[in-house]
Amino acid sequence: MTEEPDKSESALPEKLSIDNPSDFQFHAAYLAYYDAFEKSSSSEAKKQLNQNISDLQQGKIDYSTFYRNIDQYRMGTGFQQNYGRTMIRTQKKREWRRTTQKQERIKRHKK
Repeated sequence: MTEEPDKSESALPEKLSIDNPSDFQFHAAYLAYYDAFEKSSSSEAKKQLNQNISDLQQGKIDYSTFYRNIDQYRMGTGFQQNYGRTMIRTQKKREWRRTTQKQERIKRHKK
């Protein structure tokens, strides 16, 4: 009479809580895993993330391999790296004064 829940519905992977704040490298890797896990929606991606963090904890993979493996899940979540230079626009004082005076003149006569 009792119905068992469907195995596929209850098979959603859970986030692993194996963080070690005393080990800085592992803690940073766990935070990257945590963000990727929270933002991913597919159960297959979550399984892969769980596998990667557990392999890292057990020493089966190194940190560069770990980040390379989870990078695909982090990029899909809007994570972007910007290594370019920021464009700085400069202006002479005389040019700045002219534009400021013009803006004030327009604002004064709009009233």
